[in-house]
Amino acid sequence: MELRVLHYFSIVAQQKNITKAANTLHITQPTLSRQLKQLEEELDVKLFNRKNHNISLTEEGELLNRRSRELLDMSNKIQEEFKVIDKPIEGDIYLGCGETKGMKYIADIFKRIQINYPNIKLHIFSGNAEDIAYRLDKGFLDFGIFIEPVNLNKYESLSLPTYDQWGVIARRDSHIARKECITKEEVSKLPLICSRQAIDTNQKSNEFIRWFGELYSQLNIVATFNLAYNAGLLAQQEIGYVLTLDSIINTSSESNLCFVPFQPILVAKHNIVWRKSHHFSKAAQIFMKELKNVLIDE
Repeated sequence: MELRVLHYFSIVAQQKNITKAANTLHITQPTLSRQLKQLEEELDVKLFNRKNHNISLTEEGELLNRRSRELLDMSNKIQEEFKVIDKPIEGDIYLGCGETKGMKYIADIFKRIQINYPNIKLHIFSGNAEDIAYRLDKGFLDFGIFIEPVNLNKYESLSLPTYDQWGVIARRDSHIARKECITKEEVSKLPLICSRQAIDTNQKSNEFIRWFGELYSQLNIVATFNLAYNAGLLAQQEIGYVLTLDSIINTSSESNLCFVPFQPILVAKHNIVWRKSHHFSKAAQIFMKELKNVLIDE
């Protein structure tokens, strides 16, 4: 199985049309069709559902498409890393991050790096902790920023001097919006929309669950989410109140949502992590050095 053929396959999956894909790849349609047929024979599966002039992926095709993208991304990453060997320091830093104010801290560090190394580029992957951990473990990311609660045992990590505050997102016309803060007793009486990461009981140390104490088992969780934007849409439709961190969901004056912090205060700390066995590019090494220097100064 060649990367070239996997590239052909990924373009066909994207275009959903053999003729268009062949034009994009600058090869003939018969050549492309033959390569795809050989790929199906090699894997002994059907990869496409063909109907008229359009095609769609089978379940096996969807799996191959995901794996192909991973391999092609890794291939591109390797090529970029070797292009900069024995040249003035340049290259790419790959960082995964959730929705958090901690990203501003990283932006400040990268701004300092750019002064001396203007050819270093930062590539950000946004996702939840599960998405970031997967890409870290596969080697697609150099670093990840995790928001507690999260299990850091299999990673090297540094604590960042930043945090987010827990609270409730409510509609501005709700009775909750009139409160300056909200207690766990009050929260327990509401229909709740909650982050799946926050209520993960497999986490060794989960301050979110500990904050509620015995009341945690009484929470009325009507929906869960992994991306806060979608949770905000549910809150707007009065499905429930979102348990989340401040500054993630838009609560500006243009929004009909507001943030009410927990009382007593509960914060989620930030950690930047990397694989214990990860081999850093020169660009990533520069980032690590600058990060440690900044943390020491503080």
